[in-house]
Amino acid sequence: MAAPRIPNLFAVPELKEKLLFTLLCLAVYRAGAHIATPGVNVQVLADFIRNQGAGTFFGMYDMFVGGGLSRATVFALGIMPYISASIMFQLGGAVFPVIEKLQKEEEGRKRITQWTRYVTVVLAAFQAYGFAIFAEGQNAVPDPGLGFRATTVMTLTTGAVFIMWLGERITERGIGNGMSLMIFFSIMEGFLPGSFRTIQFVQTRVISVQALIVLVAVMVGVIAGVIAVTVAARRIPIQIPRKVMGRGRIREGQKTFIPIRINSAGVMPIIFAQAIIIVPGTIATFSNLPALRGMAEMFRPGSGVYYASYALLIIFFTYFYTSIIFNPLDIAENLKKQGGFIPGVKPGGATADYIDEVLTRVTLPGSMFLTIIALLPFFIFDTFGVPFTFGGTALLIVVGVALDTWIQVQQHLHLRHYDDFMKQGRVKFRGRRGRYM
Repeated sequence: MAAPRIPNLFAVPELKEKLLFTLLCLAVYRAGAHIATPGVNVQVLADFIRNQGAGTFFGMYDMFVGGGLSRATVFALGIMPYISASIMFQLGGAVFPVIEKLQKEEEGRKRITQWTRYVTVVLAAFQAYGFAIFAEGQNAVPDPGLGFRATTVMTLTTGAVFIMWLGERITERGIGNGMSLMIFFSIMEGFLPGSFRTIQFVQTRVISVQALIVLVAVMVGVIAGVIAVTVAARRIPIQIPRKVMGRGRIREGQKTFIPIRINSAGVMPIIFAQAIIIVPGTIATFSNLPALRGMAEMFRPGSGVYYASYALLIIFFTYFYTSIIFNPLDIAENLKKQGGFIPGVKPGGATADYIDEVLTRVTLPGSMFLTIIALLPFFIFDTFGVPFTFGGTALLIVVGVALDTWIQVQQHLHLRHYDDFMKQGRVKFRGRRGRYM
């Protein structure tokens, strides 16, 4: 079946309502991302992050919030406090059995969601206070003091809570995952200025037209590769045995499969690796110690130590995060309860070992792919001397969110076609019944 065209999206009333609601919420989010926090000299803060924060925590955080941190907006914290709280409970399920038990129950998941909201408020308050101290330290506050800190904490915490509420409303009443869409549009906002800068580089002959063609070709190839790896999966066949229905009737056994994606961990390994690799540079930014400055210089982007450490961290966290979100023992137990089995593999422990072996083999090319995507912007910069923003974490998030959102749109469209088919079928059945009565 051919993919539906864009104009057909608004032909379905329910889908139209969801899309318009999502766009309205995202418009409110991006509008608030340009309202400055009271009492901050935005230009001083933006200059610092642009000149010194590119390879530090501030530069990475600023990318996820769409430049809100450098502009000192009321949404400067973005969705990151909520994301951090969610990751805390997700990782906590692998450490604390109580949280793991709650994650498997419907009421338990609702309780974890409520705890996540509370932790989000606490994290937002601490981060807002840290932002106030940071702004004062950069001489970006004309009137520093307790009053400014209290105002900043109240403003930024309220903004973070509002964004959390807005994201939940998108997930509930809109289309797609609200939190992911907010990060998606925050990142996309930086792509357009990056494209304009690239055009200016061509006009000023910083790069040649031939180099631009190569960059565009690389960009298209990278996007195609990310899409292919994102949807690629190793299918493990599953057989459900036949069942005797009575009176000699036998129901055919069901055949299905377990999809194990090549990139099951998504973008999280790169985020974890970045959070660690930028620590030396962030510490050196606020320190004058020669030892810390030397360590930061060793781990600066472009050095061999930086590339090697970054690559190893990505590979490690790919296996680490995959082991957390994918448990072969649970899958083997569920298959055993349903009477299913993998052909040629014994149920129970042998099935778990087989799934774990396949997962280990599949994860290796996935981790290597993540490493290439993460290091690609640095290699492009070293080769052409221009910043290449269309790679790494941003690209994986953009492609992943776009694919997930489009899949949900297609599900709504297919459901509408199915409903129309059933209505037509009922009409035809009534017509035939009327002829034979």
